[in-house]
Amino acid sequence: MTQIPASVPTPVTLRASLWMLGAVVSFTSMAVAARAVSLSLDTFEIMTYRSLTGVVIVLVVGRMTNSLGQISAQQFRLHGLRNLAHFIGQNLWFFAITMIPLAQLFALEFTTPIWALLFAPLILSEKITRRALIVAAIGFAGILIVARPSPDGLNAGILAAAACAVGFGLTAVLTRRLTRTDTILSILFWLTVMQAVFGLVCGLADGEMALPTATTAPFLVVIGCAGLLAHFCLTTALSLAPAGVVMPIDFLRLPLIAIIGMLFYGEGFDIYVLLGGGVIFAANYANILSGNRSRAESVAKL
Repeated sequence: MTQIPASVPTPVTLRASLWMLGAVVSFTSMAVAARAVSLSLDTFEIMTYRSLTGVVIVLVVGRMTNSLGQISAQQFRLHGLRNLAHFIGQNLWFFAITMIPLAQLFALEFTTPIWALLFAPLILSEKITRRALIVAAIGFAGILIVARPSPDGLNAGILAAAACAVGFGLTAVLTRRLTRTDTILSILFWLTVMQAVFGLVCGLADGEMALPTATTAPFLVVIGCAGLLAHFCLTTALSLAPAGVVMPIDFLRLPLIAIIGMLFYGEGFDIYVLLGGGVIFAANYANILSGNRSRAESVAKL
């Protein structure tokens, strides 16, 4: 059982846990909605409508809170790089949804923090530690358990799911870099605007752009809202309690999506996906706990 640090009051921990559950539900809802529209729209079209929905939400929230003035173009190039990495990763994620079981996709997505750990020295000038290399090695072992690569078993969906985590890891590190100068609203504004442009350019490359229908429009709204809400819930949860307390709840996404896959999509139960996902999560969680201990020891020496 995970012990709650004494410094975190139980009511606050409960609130953080509820916000984290909101993130779990949001991520899961986005996957289900994306699977529902995947036969009618390609990934670029899904990204376009998701981003346009996000633009509306960000502008409305910014207007209601009188915070539109926080939007800055000071780091425009860095925003562009960050959003290009996220755009590629998210398109690969949407593509993988149509190719492999949802649980397998979520398990491979759990490697995102490991990639962020490896990118941090290159982008944030952080030293790569032996702990980071060990975590990466364990995470890679988890990938092998989930994917079980073989000439017959390795397919485009598995490769896309593994690659999307690389894009998300790079996105996470670039986001940390942006938070040094930009507000969350500014980051979300450029996220939605730039990716709407990327989506339109790629979606229109073949001269066609499928429009939302009465059937697909509600799912596209869910995708747009769930994407922003998931990250808001996650950020809020981490602002209330340490990552070591709230992040284990994120692992609930894996068994939850596995159950949904079995009940609604006829996807078989794969013990290796849960086992590999558990190994990947254990590596991430061990890194979080180790990082917390290192910070505590540093403070104690002051």
